[in-house]
Amino acid sequence: MFRMTLAALMLASAASAQTAPSAAEIAAYKGLFRAAHEGDVQGIGRLLDGGADIDARDSKGRAAIHVAAFASHDDALRALAEAGADMNALEGRAYDVVTIAAVADDPELMSLAIDLGNDPGLVTSPYDGTALIAAAHLGHVEVVRRLIAAGAPLDHVNNLHWTAVMEAVVLGDGGRDHQAVLAALLDAGADRGLADRDGVTPLQHARARGYAEMAERLERAD
Repeated sequence: MFRMTLAALMLASAASAQTAPSAAEIAAYKGLFRAAHEGDVQGIGRLLDGGADIDARDSKGRAAIHVAAFASHDDALRALAEAGADMNALEGRAYDVVTIAAVADDPELMSLAIDLGNDPGLVTSPYDGTALIAAAHLGHVEVVRRLIAAGAPLDHVNNLHWTAVMEAVVLGDGGRDHQAVLAALLDAGADRGLADRDGVTPLQHARARGYAEMAERLERAD
C-alpha cells in the first residue's frame, strides 16, 4: 500500500530544495546584489537612483529581493519593494520570498513580505507546492499560523500529491511542533481526508508511523 508513497518520500528527500547564495557567489556579488545581501538600504537607494535594474537576476535566477530574503534583511526587502520590485517573482528554483522565509522559520520577514504584496498562496518550488506545505513539512508552527491567517490555501495538492496536512504527517517527526502544525491546519478547516496518490490518508500514515497523538487528532470529527 505504501510502495509509491515511499518512493515519493525518497524523491522529496533526495531532491535539492532552496539554494541560498554560496560563499563564492556572495564574494562575487556587486552592485544591487551586494547591497541586498548586506542590507545596505542607502546603497540600494543610490544604485536604483543611478539606474540599476531592480529585476536583474544572478546566475541562479535570484533577484535582489531573494538575496535580501536569504540574508534576512527586512529593511532591504522593504526598500526594494517600495522601489517597485516584483514581490511575486520566483527565483531559479521557483521559490518566492514568502516561501524562502517560511523555510527559514522567519515569521517576521514572511509577514513583511506578505504586507509588501507577496501572495501567500503562490505555487512555488520544484514540487508545485506552497509556503504552507513547506512550513508544515518542517514543523514551523508560527509560520503556519501566520500563513493560515493570511489566507494561504489549506488544501493545495503538490505534484507528490500531498497537502500540508499530509506533509505534516509523512515528513514530520510526530513531535510537539508537527502536532501543533496539524492542529492549526485542522482547526482552520483543512481537509483531513485527502489521500495521497496511493489512496492512503493522513490518518493511515499517522497510525503506520506510530504517531498516536496525530492519529487521535485526525480521528476527531470536530
